[in-house]
Amino acid sequence: MNDYVIMTDSCCDLPNEIAERYGLVSVPLSITVDDKVYEANIDEKVITFDRFYELLAASSSASTAAINAAQFIERMEPLLIAGRDILYLAFSSGLSATFSSSVMAVEELRKKYPDRKLCVVDTLCASMGEGLLVYYAALEKAKGATIEEVRDFAEKTKREICHWFFVDELSYLKRGGRISSSVALVGSLLNIKPILKVDREGKLAAYSKARGIKNALKTMLEYMGETIRNAADQTIMISHAHARERANELADGIRQRFPEIKEIIFNHIGPTIGCHTGQGCIALFFRGIMPT
Repeated sequence: MNDYVIMTDSCCDLPNEIAERYGLVSVPLSITVDDKVYEANIDEKVITFDRFYELLAASSSASTAAINAAQFIERMEPLLIAGRDILYLAFSSGLSATFSSSVMAVEELRKKYPDRKLCVVDTLCASMGEGLLVYYAALEKAKGATIEEVRDFAEKTKREICHWFFVDELSYLKRGGRISSSVALVGSLLNIKPILKVDREGKLAAYSKARGIKNALKTMLEYMGETIRNAADQTIMISHAHARERANELADGIRQRFPEIKEIIFNHIGPTIGCHTGQGCIALFFRGIMPT
């Protein structure tokens, strides 16, 4: 059996220790804060999560850039030369051009390395939703699954990954063109927290509203109860934008409602997603049936 690598990108927001434990390779997207460009990888070597949120709070502008085909080739080719095959699990095509860039890179590399296997999966996921799918794929690989079996597993499972989150500071959604200035102003005045999801096409979608953080956390817990399946068999992931206390509060509610759940994994929302959510965002991920 040929050796293979599971590759992902920094939008997965997985804790670096999990990536290291399973030999995952993460390709960084880049962010620009006040005209300075940073690689935003999960290992925090270029910019830490804490430092990023400090810069974001003081910035006048922040933006992100997809990984281009040349960057993928730079990361993939040494693995192919070393005789390793690659399964890349990509940030949702509904939110980034990163997936299409990876397809272009793979098409070029297949011509150059016809004996190597290169597989790409559009996860239709974001943040630790993508990370959760990557984590489950890594567990399958650890059990001895082939690259084709893990690819098929990821394709089958990706629409089971439920994403629920709320944004605290509406100015970032306004900055990114997700909501209008008037909606952001009224929402801020009324302390409205939009509850959002990633839909079956991998796109961001507003689902409901809650007034205040306590109600937003309660609402996400209620939605979890409606959409989760086989809770006892699951790993839950919670990511947060510099808001660990709120993440802990959500986790406490989950443990009370679903005592059969054995594992909850936390991490920061990384810089790539954080540019669009701002501080205070809380996101919840698990396997279930997402409402349309």
